[in-house]
Amino acid sequence: MSSKNIVLGICGGIAVYKALDIVSRLKKKDINVNVIMTKSATEFVTPLSFQSLSQNMVISDMFEEPRAWEIQHISLAKKADLMLIVPATANIIGKVANGIADDMLSTTIMATTAPVVFAPAMNTNMYRNPIVQDNIQKLQRFGYKFILPSSGRLACGDVGEGKLPDTEYISNVALSMLYDKKDLIGKKVLVTAGPTVSYIDPVRYITNKSSGKMGYAIAEEARDRGAEVTLISGPSSLEKPYGVKIIDVDTNEDMYNKVLEYYNDSDIVIKSAAVADYKVKNYSEKKIKKADGDLNITFTRDNDILKVLGDKKKNQILIGFAAESNDLIENAKSKIYKKNLNYIIANDITLKDTGFSSDDNLVTIISNTGEVYNLDKMSKRNIARKMFDLLEEKR
Repeated sequence: MSSKNIVLGICGGIAVYKALDIVSRLKKKDINVNVIMTKSATEFVTPLSFQSLSQNMVISDMFEEPRAWEIQHISLAKKADLMLIVPATANIIGKVANGIADDMLSTTIMATTAPVVFAPAMNTNMYRNPIVQDNIQKLQRFGYKFILPSSGRLACGDVGEGKLPDTEYISNVALSMLYDKKDLIGKKVLVTAGPTVSYIDPVRYITNKSSGKMGYAIAEEARDRGAEVTLISGPSSLEKPYGVKIIDVDTNEDMYNKVLEYYNDSDIVIKSAAVADYKVKNYSEKKIKKADGDLNITFTRDNDILKVLGDKKKNQILIGFAAESNDLIENAKSKIYKKNLNYIIANDITLKDTGFSSDDNLVTIISNTGEVYNLDKMSKRNIARKMFDLLEEKR
């Protein structure tokens, strides 16, 4: 993504300082950032601050003598792969909505054919003003994108809508829009992630070590490639990925019901959750009191969700995971045919630096036609990328 260019428009508002962090985050991802500041924005933070972080000259004066023989608002408009306006004030939203181009930023927005994303930040009453809302809706009809503000305590002391969203969130939205592969546009991808739990009584349960990292990475990769993604997740402490429909579940039965609800409407289904194979046979409605002697718990088989999906499969691409401690390839291959899968991704859970809770994994992808792809140790996000690359290659 090193060849991508973002033109970052900075408007006058107290949230200007937060845009410095966005520049820093984008630069760390090797994005080239050119900053345009409105005159009022320079009253809050000096151009030098943005210049130092972006490593590019900052433009704030439309009539400043150019440093090269080019018309700057046209050259930046052509250069941009994406324009991001942070913070977007009511003023810039109103200007663009009504065709006014009277400074460098509004002129560049008008001249670009790149996607333009506004991240509004302003007083609650100003944001809710019918004129501002009408301008936002008008721009959305024209194809402009908006990252809607969050709610919270504002600089003026009011509490409500109008707060600039987290800078990491804004940066991730921009990076997703710039992602170099968009082969899943129009596709619906269903992903399961994390563990499930089996309750013993109202306060006790049995679960496993799954963190959900692999499934979340798959969901994020599918989202960035343009898919409509539904993520059904067992209990996980991971931050919920934006732009993905999240459904939280606890038990095998919960996941079973939700997966079947979305299965028929899905194009690609990836079952990376570590679903419990057994559940407690005699759940106690009351907390089990401590007593002398041992506590014996009887387990019974629970739903084999992946097998049910394989039996019901029509045109879906169905991918399972095999977390094994021995006979990795043999066990994985047997699951492909027993559960009618297109692919299975096998990983050895005995390895110390991969697998559960790790950011990395070491996997083998096996197809139902017998092809075996041994991947090197890499991040779970890169494994997700390799997996979707393979699907695209075999399409």
